[in-house]
Amino acid sequence: MANDNQDLQTRSAENQAVQSPERTRQRPVFSPPADVFETGDKIVIVADMPGVSEKDVDITLEKNILTLSGKTESPGREGYRLSYGEYDEGDYERSFALSEGVDRNGIQAAVRNGVLRVTLPKAKEAAARKIPVRAE
Repeated sequence: MANDNQDLQTRSAENQAVQSPERTRQRPVFSPPADVFETGDKIVIVADMPGVSEKDVDITLEKNILTLSGKTESPGREGYRLSYGEYDEGDYERSFALSEGVDRNGIQAAVRNGVLRVTLPKAKEAAARKIPVRAE
């Protein structure tokens, strides 16, 4: 994503505009890695949230802040005891600041195999369009 695009901005820990709410679960919270793609009529966020199913994803839009959250459960199996593990248990949370150029009513999301895909359509007035030029 180019630096001059103001439709979507990630919030870094140093300059968060909104404080994160207090958590009730005593688990680590990871910031999922995300890629942001842009076309003429939409922005797509692809975030990795391994271990999260569609019922455990929560997407909220409050004011201009889009927050992606996901809860994971222990990957343990009934009747087994974990002898060695490299997977850290925890939840996911990532926020993005949206500009007025995003159509908030058209936002869609889907999760498949631990990958969350959020589609943000651009508002009609913000979408790129070709201007016809005529000869005089």
